[in-house]
Amino acid sequence: MDQPSGRSFMQVLCEKYSPENFPYRRGPGMGVHVPATPQGSPMKDRLNLPSVLVLNSCGITCAGDENEIAAFCAHVFELDLSDNKLEDWHEVSKIVSNVPHLEFLNLSSNPLSLSVLERSCAGSFAGVRKLVLNNSKASWETVHTILQELPDLEELFLCLNDYETVSCSPVCCQSLKLLHITDNNLQDWTEIRKLGIMFPSLDTLILANNNLTTIEESEDSLARLFPNLRSINLHKSGLHCWEDIDKLNSFPKLEEVKLLGIPLLQSYTTEERRKLLIARLPSITKLNGSIVADGEREDSERFFIRYYMDFPEEEVPFRYHELVTKYGKLEPLAVVDLRPQSSAKVEVHFQDKVEEMSIRLDQTVAELKKHLKTVVQLSTSNMLLFYLDQEAPFGPEEMKYSSRVLHSYGIRDGDKIYVEPRMK
Repeated sequence: MDQPSGRSFMQVLCEKYSPENFPYRRGPGMGVHVPATPQGSPMKDRLNLPSVLVLNSCGITCAGDENEIAAFCAHVFELDLSDNKLEDWHEVSKIVSNVPHLEFLNLSSNPLSLSVLERSCAGSFAGVRKLVLNNSKASWETVHTILQELPDLEELFLCLNDYETVSCSPVCCQSLKLLHITDNNLQDWTEIRKLGIMFPSLDTLILANNNLTTIEESEDSLARLFPNLRSINLHKSGLHCWEDIDKLNSFPKLEEVKLLGIPLLQSYTTEERRKLLIARLPSITKLNGSIVADGEREDSERFFIRYYMDFPEEEVPFRYHELVTKYGKLEPLAVVDLRPQSSAKVEVHFQDKVEEMSIRLDQTVAELKKHLKTVVQLSTSNMLLFYLDQEAPFGPEEMKYSSRVLHSYGIRDGDKIYVEPRMK
């Protein structure tokens, strides 16, 4: 078979990691690999190869010399080949089969849908634990072949692949813990449930940016479908019903939920969204990336009771009755006006006269003196003011700073202000 035209993996490797372009560096993931035997390319002693190779967007179409790949890449465990021009699975297999310790492989945005992945070819991926096939338009047949040949696969990325349906694999993949399948078009729950059948050990399911409209499944069936699910991401799904949120409680191990940008929550304030979700999901410890502390949970559950306490009985969710059993029926929160008092009625004492006055508290001491000029018949420069808090234990306080605002004294109705002439 003729080798495809274009740049080879080995050609790009030699160019990128030559001493001129990639000087020797120490640190995690870095190192120089020099094969123990003298055979191979004369370039082998001059390449500074890290154990993590990033060769994205390099125009790679084929593998190149397999002996050289084997000589240089024996220590490599991560390989990023995203956004290249690989369209033949055989060429990918030639690369991967000569990287014996490979655990992470990124093949995103390569046109691999143009060829069929045969099982004999997929066998070269056997040691891979994390596989990224985003925007590769990989068919479900290709995915099934991979699943059959990768016994240790733990994380699979299938984003941006235009999936509208899910095709069940003939065998379950017991090893998979994380499935990232965002930005597809999986609208029907019957498609999502197939993922539970295929991946019974799934710990994390990321379904963001799929227009899933509802969760049509009984509670018992949900628990059986996803018995190990700990985290689910439903950002920007089409969920529009609180009953769908309640069904998430059916996942027996669920701890983390992400639910931003769903139609159901659009009419609520940010505070209402978070508190209502926390109250409805009693087992979660993290919501939308933020930890739910015990104090926040109690506040949210009490908020939930007060939120629904005046709803008609037929509109009150079952969770309300559970929380009333826990906390009892709560009184509505008192409405407290926290705005500063704008005026106060005080007694103004001057010599043997007492006059009750209403004074603005946003004015300064100097402005109050001007206001009192006609009352006490003293010039402002000849006027001393003393403020007496009706509850103060220490006697009157001189109001000596002309620019000080009255409300800073804490003046209230019933307090007293004494006016005395300045002694010459």
